[in-house]
Amino acid sequence: MNFPHSPRRTRHRLRRRRTLLLSTALAALGTGALAWAPAELPAPKKGLNLLVVGIDSREGVTAAEKKKYRLGSRECSCTDVMMLVHVSEKNDRVSVVSLPRDSLTEFHEGHVDRRTGEKHKAHPAKINSAWAEGGSSFTVETVEAMTGLPVHRYLEIDFRRFMDTVDVFDKGVPVCTKVPLKDSVTGLDLKAGSKSVKGGEALQYVRSRRADGKMDFGRIQKQQLFLANLHRNLRDGLLKSPTGLRAFASTLRGTDKGERAISVTELVGLAGRLKKLGPAGTQFATVPIAGFNANIAGVGSTLAWDKKYAAEVFAALRADKPLPKPHPKPSSEIPQGLGEYRPTGGGRLLCA
Repeated sequence: MNFPHSPRRTRHRLRRRRTLLLSTALAALGTGALAWAPAELPAPKKGLNLLVVGIDSREGVTAAEKKKYRLGSRECSCTDVMMLVHVSEKNDRVSVVSLPRDSLTEFHEGHVDRRTGEKHKAHPAKINSAWAEGGSSFTVETVEAMTGLPVHRYLEIDFRRFMDTVDVFDKGVPVCTKVPLKDSVTGLDLKAGSKSVKGGEALQYVRSRRADGKMDFGRIQKQQLFLANLHRNLRDGLLKSPTGLRAFASTLRGTDKGERAISVTELVGLAGRLKKLGPAGTQFATVPIAGFNANIAGVGSTLAWDKKYAAEVFAALRADKPLPKPHPKPSSEIPQGLGEYRPTGGGRLLCA
């Protein structure tokens, strides 16, 4: 029998009271205030590293959207976008290094293939197939092994989430080009100049690699330009609106449970850390590429990193320093200078 003032009943009443008080407090705070709740992001002395990947998933995309934006129906279960984002300890600099999807790596022996449950022997592979074989955890592990950098947080974005995130901005995100861009595969059709693009058209833009003859390197350049202009939109608009910023973070983050996945609250907190960061504080580059490897059976055509040069780049990030300046002589054997390591300030990527 429980008496009115027994310790057990008292503890029960206290728990109920605390729950009621917490619920009341949260309701009183409202969405806007909750957006500025303290973040739990780590703050390493040598800066924070965030791995951003774009996966080739059409989940949630309608048949009409697939047709209109030429998205097709085949999925490669791979990460066609891979960006390593380094945020300096003082939050006064962000360095973004793109890792081309066809970069050659070697998966270590003993890793388990999530599709079959079987253990693999060591084998060569493209970096973007790490997600197919081992999901987010193996993708993080592979990037850490190739760069020597710890990945503190991970953000995974699919087609649906990308389009919805862009549409959070009423007018979309501006993109610009000096020459017309037309891609028969993605359906991209842009005239020279600047234009604000929304969900589906924005996806066509960041997916296009046949519009300018630059292959995947051209696509990477478009992705970096898009990110620089999206950052400006955030800084000029949503950072001033706690409710809008929370909506943006929630849409971008989605519900994926990836390895070290960044949370909505952490995204909002990171935006708060970087609210004073202007275009001059951002840098964009592609990891130094030496050239193409010979075709590998079962793997195909791959890119070889300039290992010594790449090591310099990642050593700078490990030391929380700006990206090093490019070498005076080209390191890439790829025609047209594609694959060259040329850090570009965010201000140079902004559209009028």
